[in-house]
Amino acid sequence: MGLTGKLVAAIEFKAGGDVFHELFRHKPQHISTVTPDKVQGCELHEGEFGHVGSIICWKYTHDGKAKSAKQVIQAIDEEKKLIEFKMLEGDLMELYKDFLITLHVETKGNIDLVTWTLEYEMLNEDVEHPISLLSYFIEVTKDIETHHVGKP
Repeated sequence: MGLTGKLVAAIEFKAGGDVFHELFRHKPQHISTVTPDKVQGCELHEGEFGHVGSIICWKYTHDGKAKSAKQVIQAIDEEKKLIEFKMLEGDLMELYKDFLITLHVETKGNIDLVTWTLEYEMLNEDVEHPISLLSYFIEVTKDIETHHVGKP
């Protein structure tokens, strides 16, 4: 049976792709001030923010529940504005054997797109695909956009 999956969402981002990439790469601890109902904190456990091999821990609320995630920054590609976060510990690891979150910003014409890619292996067939988590990341992206450009 297929226990692996990949979900992808690309969202137009009107605040500038550089803003989004810089926030997640160098200042993830500031995300909680931008979207406090969704992200309550981001702490550095090892290394430096924005560097491969660094370990960070997130406190967040998803589906009305307080959760945590410990991740290692697995890859950064500055030219592609890409960051990969590999899950080490936390609530998701109760359901998934492996979980990789990739953030990528690309510009097509004058439009910046933020792409979230979730790659995962479920522990068993009873585990659902993380569609609500992908929706959560879309909401976080929209909150960051609203914070930087204001409400329309």
